[in-house]
Amino acid sequence: MNQGKYIAHPFVAPDESYLMWDAEKDGESTPDIYISFRQQDGSWGEAINMGDTINTPLYEQRPKVTPDGKYLFFWKGDVKTRDDGSRYVVGSPYWVDAKIIETLRPKE
Repeated sequence: MNQGKYIAHPFVAPDESYLMWDAEKDGESTPDIYISFRQQDGSWGEAINMGDTINTPLYEQRPKVTPDGKYLFFWKGDVKTRDDGSRYVVGSPYWVDAKIIETLRPKE
């Protein structure tokens, strides 16, 4: 999980069965959202990219699931570059049905 040049904004499920975060991996210019599921032995499983339903060439970050577990909210934006070379992001919140989480859970 701790790989890349930018790792931030963790969200842990209330039952601690999964962990989501955003990460910008080495060689990439925008972060994607990842998920890891708690294993039977209590360890965390492999980091899973949440796929193209969530991640795009844009800038995705800050995953959060609503308290009722129905919706996954995240922030999506486009990276802009100023004349001085510094970057900034223009974007807004998005949401999807949280059922996507279960489609990514490894089968036991």
